[in-house]
Amino acid sequence: MSEDYRAWFQCFAGCDEQYGLGEIIYRCRKCGALLEVRHDMGALARRSPAEWKALFEERWAGSRGPLASGVWGKKEWVCPGVSDANIVSIAEGKTPLLKAPRFGASIGVGELYVKLCGNSHTGSFKDLGMTVLVSMVAQMRADGVEVPAVACASTGDTSAALAAYCARAGIPCVVFLPRGKISPPQLVQPIANGALTLALDTDFDGCMKLVQEVTSRNSIYLANSMNSLRIEGQKTVSIEIVQQLGWEVPDWVVIPGGNLGNVSALGLGFEMMRELGLIERLPRICCAQSTEANPLYQSYLQDFEKFQTVRAKMTRASAIQIGNPVSIWKAIRTLKAFGGVVEQASEEELAEACALADRDGLFACPHTGVALAALRKLAERKEIGHDDRVVVISTAHGLKFPQFKIDYHWGELEGIACRRANPPVELPADYEAVVKAIYERIEG
Repeated sequence: MSEDYRAWFQCFAGCDEQYGLGEIIYRCRKCGALLEVRHDMGALARRSPAEWKALFEERWAGSRGPLASGVWGKKEWVCPGVSDANIVSIAEGKTPLLKAPRFGASIGVGELYVKLCGNSHTGSFKDLGMTVLVSMVAQMRADGVEVPAVACASTGDTSAALAAYCARAGIPCVVFLPRGKISPPQLVQPIANGALTLALDTDFDGCMKLVQEVTSRNSIYLANSMNSLRIEGQKTVSIEIVQQLGWEVPDWVVIPGGNLGNVSALGLGFEMMRELGLIERLPRICCAQSTEANPLYQSYLQDFEKFQTVRAKMTRASAIQIGNPVSIWKAIRTLKAFGGVVEQASEEELAEACALADRDGLFACPHTGVALAALRKLAERKEIGHDDRVVVISTAHGLKFPQFKIDYHWGELEGIACRRANPPVELPADYEAVVKAIYERIEG
């Protein structure tokens, strides 16, 4: 079926330059702009919207093999040129869309959902893009293209995903990490999967600069989000959200933003569905940034007329501690097309948002906390109304950040009041003391 469809790289800036997905290329050779994947929409349009919906529902419910993946179940829309034999999948996608009524009610949002993209093999949404990229590398190697290794710069989640998928495919993996700036659970993931892990005395932006130099001078393949194959996997989040809502579109989507590939990815998914007739309208998008790493927010304050990189400061939302985002212009294009806004959250705001959301049964990572805090601000200003249907993108699992949770509940987060701290109550092993503590909590 996928043989009937075609996709290619095309210059994002509007050049006529096109390249095959099997080429080792990340920027337009004519103008230097980033590339994006384009699809033969005429061929895709030969299926009706009802037929696409039925096919996606069938694969979601009962497929086996690679098409059982939430990403590869949409193969024709993602990367049709990879043969099923070269698909590298670890059951990514199909993540829960969880209703969060108590948190929503507490901030004045009547219908709030959290898309748990961290409920994935390596614990973050990065699996969605990495399955596409590593599968294409497997296809290239099968076709005789020399790709000795795949490399990425990372603040944790990208390296974990790349290492896992490369291990699955038997492809050497190299990851560039800022030393001492990611959590131990994130650091151990690429190590456990056999990647060459380089902990460098710099920040993410320094790692990104170095990995681009290494991959440009060698045939080592670059796996960061400037490689738009990643975006093709990540755009399936939009399709899953609409599918899980009965093919209805939410009013708002709130996304944590660091390197900003996810903003453009979700936008592409919604735009593709509208062009092919599966939906009739687009949601509004809010990109949420940390106050410590907020170049997009600063540009938004100037109506996106200017953009200037910043020196990212330490934030507990370490995966978005990025001052020079690669996908900045793609994200700005998306936000303009979607009536988008940008909001920021302080360290205290993200910590308290996580704690409040966790009381609704979540276990929110700090990056999701940034999005939840931004949502709270938009609701307070009535930009998001009580009757709006809102989806927050949770990008990683909270279990990847245990120290953040521990420090909060033991009141040890520096500079944070920790108003909802809930440490264990230490008591003697005595019936009266135990019952007294129970009823003080129940009745208090």
